[in-house]
Amino acid sequence: MGIKEWLIPQDKVFFDLFERLARIVVISAEELESMVNNQQDRDIAFKKIKELEHQGDQITHEIYENLNRTFITPLDPLEISRLASALDDILDYIDDSAEKMINYGVLEFDNYMQDFAQLIRLSVIQLENGVKLIRSTKDLPKLDSCGIEVNRLENLADDLLSKSIKHLFMGNDPVMMIKLKDIYECLETATDKCEDVTNVLSDISIRHS
Repeated sequence: MGIKEWLIPQDKVFFDLFERLARIVVISAEELESMVNNQQDRDIAFKKIKELEHQGDQITHEIYENLNRTFITPLDPLEISRLASALDDILDYIDDSAEKMINYGVLEFDNYMQDFAQLIRLSVIQLENGVKLIRSTKDLPKLDSCGIEVNRLENLADDLLSKSIKHLFMGNDPVMMIKLKDIYECLETATDKCEDVTNVLSDISIRHS
């Protein structure tokens, strides 16, 4: 890398990487939704989700590598680190949710899982749109609507978790109750992580507008 590249903010590098990572998050959420709606074989879907999680880890590592060797960055280094970590966390919880379903031997994906998966997908679509907006300071005010919608979806996920757990305690299989509760909570945490991303995006908007 020459002195010019070292001194000039590598805008395109970071923004390209963030958009690639956000796209992988969306595809992973789509695979999860496809899995719980029985649109494809669960083992095949889980394998795809696992591969996407690995791809996300690689991109996140690439972001940190660029951060360590770039002298002047387009965003504050802490903002870059937080955004990369927050997006990667969503992938981790999508992967963890799918893995629990497989390992716990869940034979039927219920309406709660399907609804959680839909809320996750809708949330990450908003996040992908938000990530694209940080390329230009003139677009940063548009991030507010992204945050509002993700917050609304996260509130729906909170309500869904309460309903799903209440329904669980009406059953008579304590082992399955424990398994499903763990899965529901993992899915709901994925929506919490989506809200974490909007918090980072909001900080970026405030700082750079």
